[in-house]
Amino acid sequence: MTQETKANIGLIGLAVMGENLVLNMESKGFTVAVYNRTVEKVDNFVGGRGRGKKIVGCHSVEELCARLERPRKVMLLVKAGQPVDDFIEQVLPWLEEGDIVIDGGNSHFPDTIRRTRYLESKGMRYIGTGVSGGEEGALKGPSIMPGGSPEAWPHVKPIFQGIAARVEDGSPCCEWVGSDGAGHYVKMVHNGIEYGDMQMICEAYNLMRGALGMSAEQMHEVFAQWDEGELNSYLIEITRDILGEQDPETGRPMVDVILDTAGQKGTGKWTSQSALDLGVAAPTIAEAVFARCVSAIKEERVAASKVLTGPEPAFDGDREAFVEDIRQALYASKICSYAQGYQLLRAAAEEHGWDLNYGEIALMWRGGCIIRARFLGDIKAAFDREPELRNLLLDPFFTDIVEQCQESWRKVIATAVGMGVPVPAFASALAYYDSYRSATLPANLLQAQRDYFGAHTYERVDKPRGEFFHTDWKKLGGTTVSSTYNA
Repeated sequence: MTQETKANIGLIGLAVMGENLVLNMESKGFTVAVYNRTVEKVDNFVGGRGRGKKIVGCHSVEELCARLERPRKVMLLVKAGQPVDDFIEQVLPWLEEGDIVIDGGNSHFPDTIRRTRYLESKGMRYIGTGVSGGEEGALKGPSIMPGGSPEAWPHVKPIFQGIAARVEDGSPCCEWVGSDGAGHYVKMVHNGIEYGDMQMICEAYNLMRGALGMSAEQMHEVFAQWDEGELNSYLIEITRDILGEQDPETGRPMVDVILDTAGQKGTGKWTSQSALDLGVAAPTIAEAVFARCVSAIKEERVAASKVLTGPEPAFDGDREAFVEDIRQALYASKICSYAQGYQLLRAAAEEHGWDLNYGEIALMWRGGCIIRARFLGDIKAAFDREPELRNLLLDPFFTDIVEQCQESWRKVIATAVGMGVPVPAFASALAYYDSYRSATLPANLLQAQRDYFGAHTYERVDKPRGEFFHTDWKKLGGTTVSSTYNA
């Protein structure tokens, strides 16, 4: 590229995700300026994968900003946390009013809210955007969830929608989500749902492996069949492929030589924490996080297995029918998990003043991202029918599916409990469903307990909502009550 070339966008951070995103942008006709703290990576990339392409290699932040058209658009793909703040401070001296800084990492949404206000106070614009799809998605078309300064969107829209994945009708899996931290919040909930999806698939696998004694090859065939039907999704697809892979060293199924300790980067935990902060029930996502925590204490579990007893899995029923029961249990549990995620999105929108379009969010997740699945089209259709839908379970389409799956769902969980096979995500999803459909829960006793020991008061069934009462349970004659608040 010539020295006079002005790039359409600059990108800082040339790990694999950054490189692939740059190549994606360039392939769609955009000129990209790139910089990396380790400048050798810039030279290696421009002279290697980027050779002969419209990519401008820069050896400093100052040079990168000088090579950008106005308004400058600088995208950061660096580790979340302090590195983002550090690079913002490095970039700011070389920007002018109206320029745009974009954080494309997995930042926590409160940080994005803070950074948006900070950049706007200096006359600039900020975008915090979730980018999902991994390395392959970054190269071929990710799902992109931008939020931040609304004035910045028209300037980045052609680039973002140009590189995003597209669904069957050509719609890009990218649309403006909302102000300040909305984009990163939606990406966080996406990742929380992803935790739940992965855990439920693992529970289905564990039932087939532990209870039915199926081989990896047999399970590979099952997941291949499931991917042809209602459960069609990226995660079912890769599970199929994983179960068909052989370890070249031992000849054993690859999945059998991988240690059963799961890692995590925190987005599932953030989702669960946000649910607690907002008072929204998201037990399936939380159980998926806890399942990873339990898996991490491998040595402790091995020691406990020699001390603690339980039933030995032994299934004597119709195996083929039970595999179908597992499929239906997975489908029903998945619906409940997504219902929880969408209730969390609605609560966050009310809390932060975001105008979220829930159907558009489902469309953004239809392609490119990790949780992309056929049934996201059904979710979009549900919100098209009723934009103010309070819970996915109340949409007639999903009500009917759960009703059809319910007998198998309960059978699978009961069988798993009887055989001592843990299914925390399946069970929590069913408990959520049963709680949500219950007109009466035992919280009346709970409120009586709270009032007994802490004078926290209660409402009565025969009085209007919002009136609070206290009983002198200990007959001590006291009338002082505790102040009320909701966490």
